[in-house]
Amino acid sequence: MYIKKILLAIVLLGMVGLGIFSYYVYHTILAPNTSFSSETKEVFVKTDASYLDVIEQLRPLVKDIESFDVVAQKKAYANHIKAGRFVLKKGMSNNDIINTLRSSNQPISLVFNNQERLEDLAGRVSKQIEADSLSLLQTMSDSAFLVENGFQPATALAMYIPNQYEFYWNTSAETFRARMLKEYQRFWNEDRKARAEKIDLTPNEVYTLAAIVQKETAKVDERRRVAGVYMNRHKRGIKLDADPTVIYAVKKKNGDFDRIIKRVLYKDLETDSPYNTYKYAGLPPGPIAMPDISAIDAVLNYEDHDYYYFVANPEKPGYHKFAKSLRQHNNNRQAYVRWINKVGINR
Repeated sequence: MYIKKILLAIVLLGMVGLGIFSYYVYHTILAPNTSFSSETKEVFVKTDASYLDVIEQLRPLVKDIESFDVVAQKKAYANHIKAGRFVLKKGMSNNDIINTLRSSNQPISLVFNNQERLEDLAGRVSKQIEADSLSLLQTMSDSAFLVENGFQPATALAMYIPNQYEFYWNTSAETFRARMLKEYQRFWNEDRKARAEKIDLTPNEVYTLAAIVQKETAKVDERRRVAGVYMNRHKRGIKLDADPTVIYAVKKKNGDFDRIIKRVLYKDLETDSPYNTYKYAGLPPGPIAMPDISAIDAVLNYEDHDYYYFVANPEKPGYHKFAKSLRQHNNNRQAYVRWINKVGINR
């Protein structure tokens, strides 16, 4: 009888111990341990992040950082940190969080367009991936890379086709550049290259002219016509006389690309710069901005017409009046000047 009582006591103690152990395991490993109220939270782990760096990022996101640390040590996560963007879900356990941080690096949608310079592009991209703007700019400006791939410092921007791309957040500057070169080569497929050759322009020249076209008109349905004007002038060796190139030349000369210039003055036309197409014939040395794909394709498929001039149309905001003769253009231009004087656009 006495022995039975001892055995019963042992069994009961074992059950209590097992219960305590089960509760500990559940509470430490399997119980929900998030403290945020939203459905998800992003965690960005840098390439050189330490375990302590991760802990500090997680501290405001979990209820019990000590229990997380216990499980992380047991699962050897502390010695195998993975860089990337990770999405934690509300109600995750320590086990779920660690599994996510180890193997669920989520891509991001990287978007860029309308950048005027490599500096602007580097700054825009650096806000979306881990690589900083300085490393991006240095990588994109590397002279050996540019020469090897048919670019010059003035045309380097032409390698970047504006679009939405999928990247991992922990992308390096070199990886970003390599991917953009592949996208450039994919964009300039046989059809586009054949069209560029047909109009006697290189892909970089098409990009350069497309930048002018886009700066001239925001109306996509007018871009082929504007491109046709510039191609008519270019083919006859007439100076392009493009106001956006003058604005770019003035900004570049003064080193002030943040400045907004709404009106080109006569003195601006005398700016001595290869980008000033009022002063120098032919295309500028490189693009004055990053054109949309629609502007690039507008150049490749420019409208065949006899227009050589155009000026903003006050009667149809955003669009232009086109002219075949200088006399007609001057009449259109005078009407435009009267309008800008009336509304008070000075600079």
